[in-house]
Amino acid sequence: MNFSKSPRWTRRQALWLMTGAIAGASVHACAKPSEAPSAQSSATSAGAGSASIGITTWIGNTPLHIAQEKGFFKDLGLDLKIKVFDTVAQAFPAFTSGQLDGLAPVTSEAVTLASKGVDFKVVTVEDTSVGADVILARNSIKSIKEFKGKKIAVELGGIGHFFLLQVLAEAGLTGKDVTLVNTPPDAAAAAFQAGKVEIAYSYSPFSDQAIAAQKDGRVIYSSKQMPTAIADLYIFGSKFVQANPKAVAAFVEGNLKGVEFLKTNREEGLKIGAAKLKIKPEELDQQLKGIQIPDKATNVAMLGDANSDQYLLKPMTKLAEFLKAQGQITTVPDLSKVLEPQYVTAMK
Repeated sequence: MNFSKSPRWTRRQALWLMTGAIAGASVHACAKPSEAPSAQSSATSAGAGSASIGITTWIGNTPLHIAQEKGFFKDLGLDLKIKVFDTVAQAFPAFTSGQLDGLAPVTSEAVTLASKGVDFKVVTVEDTSVGADVILARNSIKSIKEFKGKKIAVELGGIGHFFLLQVLAEAGLTGKDVTLVNTPPDAAAAAFQAGKVEIAYSYSPFSDQAIAAQKDGRVIYSSKQMPTAIADLYIFGSKFVQANPKAVAAFVEGNLKGVEFLKTNREEGLKIGAAKLKIKPEELDQQLKGIQIPDKATNVAMLGDANSDQYLLKPMTKLAEFLKAQGQITTVPDLSKVLEPQYVTAMK
């Protein structure tokens, strides 16, 4: 059984697609990781250079779109080219071959890239899911333990799959205790709404639409209950970072200016983001409640403060161990080498 349809909005695509993309590309970044140059030189200096980044249509990119629209990158001397893909997996060949300088993967994708020997740096965190990712269930299902023996619509190999497996593990269950029906997030929500499955993993806006239309259903578990389990990142190839520190600094500063603009000029910021997402500003406003877009201080904690509960190395390493146990990767990479806090730290 499969409820698949043409993907849209899907930033979290199956990891097996990504693995194939990496294997089929010339991985320019397989050289030993190199230390990033100092970010102390001001990003505001003229001639920060140019950069390209591959993203998907996702609410977490709202500050990026604001920064581009308001000219923040240009003001910092950066000529940024944003390329939009249906899925992040589609951008992997371009990234690993050097045709794209940067990428916006979720943590599971970044972990898998690192396990394949791709050399990159996480220079800033796009967002963390604090309720946007959900598991839907019929009202008669009272707990996760009652999932045993039931069918669940979820995209196999995608971030939702691993989120679900972690949720099952909390309840003492494994993937073998349920029947997983391979279904993209949009189709999973539609199948749940139509009564074809009792349980489904999805995310906003699909889950919101399904719950609004289906009275016999609710969110039984959300990413709000598992903080930092799902995060979207902005990464750049290490060779690019080494050769273009001003461009990377300008990207980080420009994006964080977009974050601040969304806070202080929310109405205009929502209009800019909604236009890119082809939804209404009020819809974007509602959907943004399901994610946390980190400011500079939070970014510093997530990328560089080992004593912080927000430090990403801990959940990312745990995720890597989980992916290895699930047979999705063969080795647990040293993820301390991919987190690069100096660009957010250097911002005034």
